[in-house]
Amino acid sequence: MGTLSDENPQSENLVKKSILIVEDQFVEAHDLQLIVEKANYEVLGIARSVDQALERLRTQTPDLVFLDIMLKGDKNGIDLAHILKNRNIAFIFISANSSKLILNEAKITCPYGFIIKPFREQDILTTLEIAFYRQTYSLESQLMHQFQLKNNISELLNSNLNPEDGLISFAEIIQTFISFDYLEAGFNAADQYSNIGIVRKNIEEYQTITVSKLSKIAEISIKELDETYKKSQIDILPAIYSQESLINNFQASPIKGIIAHNFGIRSYLVFPFSAGDSQQFCFTFYSRNFNTYSDENLLLLKQLQSTLSGLITHLFLDKKAVEPTTIKTAPPKKQHAESTKSGFEGIIGNSSQMATVFNYIKKVAPSQTSVLILGESGTGKEKIAQSIHALSPRKEKPLVIVNCGAIPENLAESILFGHEKGAFTGALEKRIGKFELADGGTLFLDEIGEMPMTLQVKLLRVLQEKDIERVGGLVPLKIDVRIIAATNKDLEHEVAAGRFRMDLYYRLYVFPILVPSLRTRKEDIPELADHFIKMYSENMSIKPPLLSNIALQQLINYNWPGNIRELEHIIQRTILLNEESTIKTIEFSPSSAFKPEQNAESFSIKTILDNERDYILYILKKCNGKVSGAGGAAEILNINPSTLTSRIKKLQINKEVS
Repeated sequence: MGTLSDENPQSENLVKKSILIVEDQFVEAHDLQLIVEKANYEVLGIARSVDQALERLRTQTPDLVFLDIMLKGDKNGIDLAHILKNRNIAFIFISANSSKLILNEAKITCPYGFIIKPFREQDILTTLEIAFYRQTYSLESQLMHQFQLKNNISELLNSNLNPEDGLISFAEIIQTFISFDYLEAGFNAADQYSNIGIVRKNIEEYQTITVSKLSKIAEISIKELDETYKKSQIDILPAIYSQESLINNFQASPIKGIIAHNFGIRSYLVFPFSAGDSQQFCFTFYSRNFNTYSDENLLLLKQLQSTLSGLITHLFLDKKAVEPTTIKTAPPKKQHAESTKSGFEGIIGNSSQMATVFNYIKKVAPSQTSVLILGESGTGKEKIAQSIHALSPRKEKPLVIVNCGAIPENLAESILFGHEKGAFTGALEKRIGKFELADGGTLFLDEIGEMPMTLQVKLLRVLQEKDIERVGGLVPLKIDVRIIAATNKDLEHEVAAGRFRMDLYYRLYVFPILVPSLRTRKEDIPELADHFIKMYSENMSIKPPLLSNIALQQLINYNWPGNIRELEHIIQRTILLNEESTIKTIEFSPSSAFKPEQNAESFSIKTILDNERDYILYILKKCNGKVSGAGGAAEILNINPSTLTSRIKKLQINKEVS
């Protein structure tokens, strides 16, 4: 089996992949061109600026763009990256600046790879192959999702559902692809507010909000709602609102301000379209999180526009349906709710963070895409892997779990790939490895960040060539295995430190799922605590004690560095010690008392000051601590030396400059 760099990335018999290079440094751009042309890629040209690149993109569409971040002119590579992302063109960043601030800005655009200058030929070719691998799976997955979504919505056209049940069914279908906490639907009527709202209560339950119900929730009369609606602008074009644009839009559309205020909304997406005899209908997706919606969501809805138009015509117009304001609330059919829950057994939580995780699971499960589950220790990453497998076409085949951190390095190859009898001292019989056991199913590589480098190379070969060799074996064995990996480490940091292979990272990082920490989803604590109380009470054959308000507040106030696993252990300990019918207080373990505010840093979000501190420190180190004068940090940062000195003092970074 060859490594990624052993073979020519492209066969002469295949159509050449085309590449556009966007780089303002002549020598580096020329070197890059020579490397990729030698590997049988076609270079469409070299652009020196964003404007030149856009000019070329008007007449040519490359398969991939090499993109320098720092370009001359008023636009940089990150600006162009957003445009390429919207056009579904793969791109790889190349940069001499690897500061945390720059990397964080670049990551938002979801690049297909990242190369730090000066680059080596092997780095370029490896990153290219991984980028095209990711692009293939991303596009394949995206097309499959669109096809699946369109088919599911089309099935509603053959139903006899009333408008309310039809909208609830639509909400359950679309939720996987466009997440929302509140969905508003209705015709753009000029005289009165008659829209239907749908609230997502948890993963399997939706509630209809009629005009009369909204009136009660908002404590505003229906007449006042109508008056507010009349003052609101009619949505003519699709749009996304978040943060400042959301606040500004409340002035133009105060009816949305009422909904946002009463349901804790922080962003929303508006999508108007024609239905029936050119009547204007509008879906508005509301989220309790900032920046939930993207241009990709708008593009998906535009591609579904004719299907959505047919659905609304069927539900509201063809059948002369009852007016939305007179529809009575009816719960979804029981069997539908049960089918929604199926596959998520053992995962508890109705917070918006967990709703997003559920959406990702449902979206990726039917595909063959590799999944990388990220999150702190104790957040339940194994449960996520089990759900992905249970909802996949491979569910009848094995799910094999491997803890990479617990494999002895000298036995790792034998454990993963198996060995033949007599392959080494002590190999008294043939052994089937984990990959072979998982054939046709799923292999879950837990704690992938702990895998030794030597084993990472072998894993990469298996992922590339889809076959294995037992230790001592002579014939490769073809395998069909889906890989799900998980880690509590920051793999980008591990790659930078040389402890994790960059090519393996990008091979696994096709579809990442970040599992939230318990401290960021504290609204789930009551349900989790109740679950563990019932579970351990049943194990001990006792009646589950009640959890007092004081005890519950203790659980909510605690910071949970150990996440759900720590909560489970504390509930178990409490049940063992409790002798009454009520848990009046929580006695945290002695070790917990010493770290109530400790946060795991692997996935923490840095403040603006933290990022500023990192960036200034990076520049100072590059300047060998020189603040002012030619080549000093102040000159590079384009600020007054006295201002920089003041910031250095305030951020307390004097001692770290060496």
